[in-house]
Amino acid sequence: MQVAITNDIRITVEVFYQNNLEKEKNTSNMFAYRITISNEGDFTVKLLKRHWYITDLAIAKTEVKGDGVVGLQPVLEPGESHQYVSCCVIESEIGQMYGSYTMERQIDGRKFEVKIPKFNLIVPYRSN
Repeated sequence: MQVAITNDIRITVEVFYQNNLEKEKNTSNMFAYRITISNEGDFTVKLLKRHWYITDLAIAKTEVKGDGVVGLQPVLEPGESHQYVSCCVIESEIGQMYGSYTMERQIDGRKFEVKIPKFNLIVPYRSN
């Protein structure tokens, strides 16, 4: 589990390798990741955008940008959390992801960046 705290927003990441029963026919590797975004501050915030960097040893680094997370732009009151699950497919057996969220304080519209901690994407037999 990886954790980062930026501007009173805690980001927790858990990664799960998704075993592919058809692995002998498929060279890619799928990983699910669960992210929990917790507002530990005093202001209500809204998640506006995501910005990911995905490193796959088989290919160059990929950059992904977009609005919200899994189709949502959650609003978090102080003390609230939002959790979602998504996935990433890479060609190699080892990769990494990291990035940031653009958040907005609802009281004054001030935008700020929140760090998503770097986490590894490693097939289980490679981590032994």
